[in-house]
Amino acid sequence: MEESERERRRELLSRAAIAADECRKCAIGYERRNNVYGEGDPSSRLMVVGEGPGETEDELGRPFVGRAGQLLDRMLGAIGLPRVYVYICNTVKCRPTAPGLNGPRNRAPEPQEMENCRSFLDEQIEIVAPEVILALGAPAAKSFLGRDFQITKMRGRWYIGPRETPLMVTFHPAYILRQTGGEIEAVKRMVWDDLKAVRTKLDEPPPPLVTLSTSKGDEEEALQSSLFE
Repeated sequence: MEESERERRRELLSRAAIAADECRKCAIGYERRNNVYGEGDPSSRLMVVGEGPGETEDELGRPFVGRAGQLLDRMLGAIGLPRVYVYICNTVKCRPTAPGLNGPRNRAPEPQEMENCRSFLDEQIEIVAPEVILALGAPAAKSFLGRDFQITKMRGRWYIGPRETPLMVTFHPAYILRQTGGEIEAVKRMVWDDLKAVRTKLDEPPPPLVTLSTSKGDEEEALQSSLFE
């Protein structure tokens, strides 16, 4: 892609981020420290969508920078996609919290919060125009596929997302980190299968007479690397 087009998209995202920062449709807009709009390659072929910012993200104003973010970086690297080549955001741009014994704790965004923030997400998808969307966790999946979505039964399949973009759902990195005992190995296998499906989809040749395919040899080798090493 021409660098001028990448810069154009980056400028559009910057303007949209300002509008998101000014939004106060939800109570969490008054409670958060920073609006966590999104970051990454504005021309990325892959968009990763989580549920909402956590404490570290709220503090730094960047998505997926805590422990779950570190695992996400390894997940993406395992399929040959360093973080800088991916666009990463959340369904809501402000940290959803609930009262806790030691102060505010993270919680999943409420349906109305996701609805209030949906225009910002739709705008990001329209600007970046990814070839594949990877939704992390049930709230993100439900934002695209409806409230009846059950991640344990329905993840690992291809769905049609906004702009008719292929959509894959897998477990959120924070969920992986919470697993213990024998369950963690099963979850790892499922997530790895989902990631390989994303890599395969990205490696599919484009439709005839649309664009020319380039060699993906280096990326194919990355599929052999271990996700959780």
